[in-house]
Amino acid sequence: MRTLRRPMSTVSPRPSTDTTAEQRLNDALRLETRAGRGVLIACVLGSGLAGIDSTVVNIALPRIGRDFDAGFSALQWTVSGYTVTLAALILLGGSLGDRFGRRRLFLIGVVWFAAASCLCAAAPSVELLVAARVLQGIGGALLTPASLAILQSSFAEEDRSRAIGAWSGWSGTASAIAPFLGGWLIGLGSWRWVFLINPPLAIAVILISRRVMPESRDVEDTYPVDLVGAALGVAGLGAVTIGIISASDRSLADPRVWLPTALGLMILAAMIVYERRARHPMLPVELFRSRQFSATNAVTFLLYASNAGALFLLVIELQTVSGFSPLLAGSALLPITVVMLLLAARFGALAQRMGPRLFMSVGPCIAAAGLLLCLRLGRTAHYATDVLGPLTLFGLGLAVFVAPLTSTVLSAAPATHAGVASGVNNAVARAAGLLAIAALPVVVGLNGTVYTDPHRFIPAFHDALWICAGLQLAGGLLSAVTIRNPRRVGPRGPAFCSLDTPPLHVATVQQPTFRLGRADPDE
Repeated sequence: MRTLRRPMSTVSPRPSTDTTAEQRLNDALRLETRAGRGVLIACVLGSGLAGIDSTVVNIALPRIGRDFDAGFSALQWTVSGYTVTLAALILLGGSLGDRFGRRRLFLIGVVWFAAASCLCAAAPSVELLVAARVLQGIGGALLTPASLAILQSSFAEEDRSRAIGAWSGWSGTASAIAPFLGGWLIGLGSWRWVFLINPPLAIAVILISRRVMPESRDVEDTYPVDLVGAALGVAGLGAVTIGIISASDRSLADPRVWLPTALGLMILAAMIVYERRARHPMLPVELFRSRQFSATNAVTFLLYASNAGALFLLVIELQTVSGFSPLLAGSALLPITVVMLLLAARFGALAQRMGPRLFMSVGPCIAAAGLLLCLRLGRTAHYATDVLGPLTLFGLGLAVFVAPLTSTVLSAAPATHAGVASGVNNAVARAAGLLAIAALPVVVGLNGTVYTDPHRFIPAFHDALWICAGLQLAGGLLSAVTIRNPRRVGPRGPAFCSLDTPPLHVATVQQPTFRLGRADPDE
């Protein structure tokens, strides 16, 4: 199994300077410098591209379906097409950044994401929109792990925590603003504006990064990149998703349902076999020998499947049944984000002292209660009485369990594998959301144009809420039975994470040297 070493030094130090330890320390970025602030802004805007996009696209789904006269499976694919490539390639994206340069992969991901966003905005059919979303996921897989890794490797040790804290806080603020921004843009008359906000942000990121962002890479990483494992992951997840979504309009005996599903499962099984035998795997299967690590990822799968399925259908229900505008429907997610911003770090600190089991057991139960209160939603729903309270309670549940879950994953893996352990957990959460969005509508009977008929949609939506609440309760029960309070507490990661995934964590790095851009970071 590949041993992930701490990244030691970056490539090509500045010409005409010595490489003593003192000089390398002086080359590290400081948060109060112009270059340090520039790098922080670029990382916030870059990671915000993917985070904001996932939120606002969900809000745009009813308009997309109406404009293209598309069935519900097309709306599923608009979300799932992006998630397939993102979930399968995010581990590969982190490895490529460590190998070939984190700034390089970050900028490639930003450009790729922006170009795919333009294709989304210009898509003349829902099929081409889905294809463009698949391309967007590749860009997201390149830039998402690189943004935090750049902060870890670029800043001086005494400023690193402050930089990551600022990145976390501003990322949370961006997630809070995104629903308003998306709803407002859709209200302008077209869902296409949702994708057109990405290119201007990407241009700003590129201009800032080229001027002030240092390049860094792991000079000890000389292993071959696991392209085979990544390809098997994309093919397997994609085939399973095709089969599950196809079941919404066909019987389970239809070859167009069971054949791609079976093929996808076989490909995923082949990927696991390959990763176990590969000398330098993208996915170190040996991590799962730890029962704590396996149990925590099983809990992650249940909880984030529930989150993704419930929120996917919620924004559709609010617009097609309750009659909310896109702006008001988007703002329904605001209580969740605010509660997590205010309380997630506090519960994480408590879990550091008391152990994670209590929080991972109780938090999902609170979230389940919030989802069940959403059963009151219907044609006469009001934001203040029927949305604000339930979703605030749901957000409280997430705030209770998110940080302890991340800490448990990190403590269950060797310290040298903290980064890949977090990446695996993040990928598990994304895969759970992918499968939930594919399977949940099939289970509750949402197919064709049912989502446009309030009388038929609301019973299916209520059934889905019961299922999602059950997944939360199952995750809490599994935590109570399997999670142990570890002697070694995992490192604390970012205080905020998105609604669909736990936060990524990058193992602490040693002090690097840099190849700088045009500006001197000491300016």
